[in-house]
Amino acid sequence: MGILKERFKAKADQLGAEIKELLKEHGNKVIGEVQLSQIYQGMRGMTGLVSETSLLDAQEGIRFRGYTIPELREKLPRVPGGTEPLPEGLFYLMLIGELPTEEDVQHVTSVLQRRSHVPNHVFATIEALPVTAHPMTQFVVGVMALQTESQFSKKYAAGLNKKDYWEAVFDDSMDLIARLPRVAAYIYRRKYKNGDHIQPNGLLDWAGNFAHMLGFEDNTFKALMRLYMTIHADHEGGNVSAHATHLVGSALADPYLSFAAGMNGLAGPLHGLANQEVIKWIFEMQDELRTDAPTKEQIA
Repeated sequence: MGILKERFKAKADQLGAEIKELLKEHGNKVIGEVQLSQIYQGMRGMTGLVSETSLLDAQEGIRFRGYTIPELREKLPRVPGGTEPLPEGLFYLMLIGELPTEEDVQHVTSVLQRRSHVPNHVFATIEALPVTAHPMTQFVVGVMALQTESQFSKKYAAGLNKKDYWEAVFDDSMDLIARLPRVAAYIYRRKYKNGDHIQPNGLLDWAGNFAHMLGFEDNTFKALMRLYMTIHADHEGGNVSAHATHLVGSALADPYLSFAAGMNGLAGPLHGLANQEVIKWIFEMQDELRTDAPTKEQIA
């Protein structure tokens, strides 16, 4: 068992004991009321999940395990000479609940590097789709093709003891996180760069390697990708994609199936697709104003 897995198990065991005691003492406590309108409006405003990894405030912004983004940019480890935190550091913080050392982050990076191999059949499955298919469609298909590699699915079918579920799920989750940049970069190069693919660099960090596979080698873009991946790592547990992933996982679907469900939710225009629509709106505004750098007066 690796260091990261050992630390996660220790924290999970401690938290499990705390939850057991909490339910014993306060399991019957009423924490809210449900209105008919909330049910008809898609559970709007209903308390239904516990999320400790992040908290989003409309005024203050987001906090990860209590830390603001400016605090994390200062406290999390970076690559030598880098200007932005490594997302592996935030992942460690969310998983373990403690700020990582540089050695901790290097360990996470090495774990992800070792787990990052994507089987050829995944690329063949993606290639079966028209290149015009939306990138999110191709991405979900790629994730589903990766499901053949699920350790949880295989071990569950072989009679895995319930007390050992966590370890197979942990391994699947780490494998999936490690492999996603390769799949996403492949789809980007397939759709926008005429299929001129770039092989991964096993010496780079998770986000730096993603930038490399996209085709960007300058350090400024790699720093941007590290920051982007860090601040987008978690947005509470109740949004559509996180909720869908939890929901499907509750049926003992493996992490690949669960994550694919979440990504289908993310593809909706009231969730992740909104980002694409905003960018489209910005491009249209630039065309209308005939400038790439409009002034505040022009935008108003």
